[in-house]
Amino acid sequence: MLDNIRIVLVKTFHPGNIGAAARAMKNMGLTRLYLVQPKDFPSFEASQRAASASDVLSNAVVTSSLVEALEGCSLVVGTSARLRTVQWPQVDARAGGELMVNESREGDVALVFGRERTGLHNDELELCQYLVHIPTHEEYTSLNVAQAVQLLCYEILMAEGAEKFQSGGSSKDPKDRAATADQMEGMYSHFYDTMVQMNFFGDRNPEHVMRRLRCLFGRARPSIREVQILRGIMSTAQGKKVPPQS
Repeated sequence: MLDNIRIVLVKTFHPGNIGAAARAMKNMGLTRLYLVQPKDFPSFEASQRAASASDVLSNAVVTSSLVEALEGCSLVVGTSARLRTVQWPQVDARAGGELMVNESREGDVALVFGRERTGLHNDELELCQYLVHIPTHEEYTSLNVAQAVQLLCYEILMAEGAEKFQSGGSSKDPKDRAATADQMEGMYSHFYDTMVQMNFFGDRNPEHVMRRLRCLFGRARPSIREVQILRGIMSTAQGKKVPPQS
C-alpha cells in the first residue's frame, strides 16, 4: 500500500529540503516523490542531504503544476499550519496517516506540502479533500518541511503496520472507487460551464460558489460512477445527448 502513496512538494526553495525529505521518506518505506516547480533540482545539495536515498531523488517526478502531480489520485491530503476561511475537513497527523493508508488500498493517494515560508495557497488547498495539521508548542510553531515529511511519513508507516492486521479489500467494481483528482477537476469544470450556460451565477460570486462546491464534494468523496451520473445530469441540462452509464 505504501507504493500507492505520493509525497508532493510544491515549489520548494531550498534544494537541501528536497534531499532531506527524500531521506525521511525512505526511512519510512515511501519512495514516490513528486516535485512541483522546484527552484533548484536536480542539485548537488539535494543529493548530499539525501544520503542513501539517492534512488528516491533519481526517480522523483518533476511537474509544472500541482494538478499534474495529482493526476490519478483518489485522495489528496494537504498540510496546513493555520485554519482557513473555508473549512476543509481537518485531521491530526495520526488520523491522517490512517486515512491515507486506508485509501491507498483502492489506488493512488497524495500528501501535499507547500512552500517553506507560505505553505499552500488557497487555490492549491482547493484541490485537497482533507487538511492535516501537526500541532506544535505555542512558543515556537515553525516546522521545517523535511521535519514535517518525516513526522507524517512515520504516521503512515505506523498505520500501514496496523492495517496488516485488519481484513478488507478493494471494491469488486472499479467504478465504485473514489473519483481521482483529475476526474473531480473535470466535473468542477463541467459544473462551471453548465452554471454559466444556465445564467445561474447572476449577482453571485462564481469563485465563492465553486469553492463551496469543492468543499461539499470533498467531504462527500463521490465515486467514479457518481461523478459520471452528475456529469450526465449536467450534460442533459445543457441539452446534450448522454450515452447510458453502465
